[in-house]
Amino acid sequence: QVQLVESGGGLVQAGGSLRLSCVASGNIFRLNAMGWYRQAPGKQRELVSTITSSSITNYANFVKGRFTISRDNAKNTVYLQMNNLKPEDTAVYYCNARVVSFTSGIEYGHWGQGTQVTVSS
Repeated sequence: QVQLVESGGGLVQAGGSLRLSCVASGNIFRLNAMGWYRQAPGKQRELVSTITSSSITNYANFVKGRFTISRDNAKNTVYLQMNNLKPEDTAVYYCNARVVSFTSGIEYGHWGQGTQVTVSS
């Protein structure tokens, strides 16, 4: 079993900042790429940002220059620093991690339970 626990969501005014965290634990032999996705009401889940185990990053165009992803491999944690938030950033943000477990030796994707981010205008 692999668990991903997100934290850091909340309510913020437009122009404000939040920092999301996601900690991975459990049956982890190797933690590969991690990332953040979001889903707004009535919309499909979409990629926000990803980061490889060697910290190569990728961002959706709509967050470039505003969000920064990082990770602490010693803590199995990925972060998302969100600055200059806009009302359209309102969504549930989900952590994703590609994990190779001790038992299977195969990489699988895992999701966290999500954390709500609400940006008021």
